[in-house]
Amino acid sequence: MNILGIESSCDETAAAVVENGRKVKSNIVASSLEEHKIYGGVVPEIASRRHAEAISGVVSEALAQSGCALGDIDAVAVTFAPGLIGSLLVGVNFAKGLAVSSEKPLVPVHHLRSHVASNYISSDIEPPFLCLIVSGGHSHIVAVNGYTDFKIIGKTRDDAAGEALDKAGRVMGLEYPGGISIDKISPSGNADAYAFPHPKISGAPYDYSFSGLKTAVINAVHNAEQKGEKINIPDLAASFQKNVVACLLSNLEKAAEDFGYKKIVLAGGVSANSLLRSESKALCRRHKWRLYLPELKYCGDNAAMAASQGYYEFLAGVRAGADLNAYATMPIDIVKF
Repeated sequence: MNILGIESSCDETAAAVVENGRKVKSNIVASSLEEHKIYGGVVPEIASRRHAEAISGVVSEALAQSGCALGDIDAVAVTFAPGLIGSLLVGVNFAKGLAVSSEKPLVPVHHLRSHVASNYISSDIEPPFLCLIVSGGHSHIVAVNGYTDFKIIGKTRDDAAGEALDKAGRVMGLEYPGGISIDKISPSGNADAYAFPHPKISGAPYDYSFSGLKTAVINAVHNAEQKGEKINIPDLAASFQKNVVACLLSNLEKAAEDFGYKKIVLAGGVSANSLLRSESKALCRRHKWRLYLPELKYCGDNAAMAASQGYYEFLAGVRAGADLNAYATMPIDIVKF
């Protein structure tokens, strides 16, 4: 089966063709990142306009690169939630028009489920497994009991890890996206130079809280400025990143031990973070767990992961009609459309 995937949840306009959920035949991504760098973050109105401009060409290029005509496509899968609502609507409406005009089934796909599926196109992993999903908007520990069977074990109560990294990078004066800039500069810093809190949620051992960490680094910068002190940015970046990664993995480790998982998976944009990847490898070596990491090219938003998950949703009987809408928020375990 050839699934055409369409992804437009944030600032990447993407389309891909994936065969049987695993073989990537094409994966085209058009990003407006450079334009958003001017503003230090994604501007929703700009993102949705760029999607509208790019989506037709991106889909055409994905089909051409895959060697498939539209008639060779068995279903159209599209990200419909969660994300920036204006951006999502561009992808959803284009996919609906394409599905109706070509008489192809339309398969709605949850964005976080797609991130999990980035591992299906990167390895031979099969459920069940425990997955840490870390992105700019989400930080989840999820039990993936089947391709379409998800249970949230823990999640952030406030900021996501990626959001905290990006905002910390911004206050440090680093280029957007701050998380990537922090990752690049941290190896030249002393990760023990600054002490940061390790937040814990009473009665919820698997949940996260990153707002306090974000505030701590902002206060560190402001306090130094008020005192006229010079901040060692590599040291501050390395210390902050070390603490964020430690928080993520301590809860993941506890969840894996408590629920007996031996297969650990990372997903989401922050799964590209070099320290998170290396510390995850070390953690799994200690416990003799099997670790699966998505290829770096599939960590960020892309349509290959949407097409992969779309294949498994299609097999599960998931279909949508021309009344499909987009949603800014929706839990990974309860998908409604």
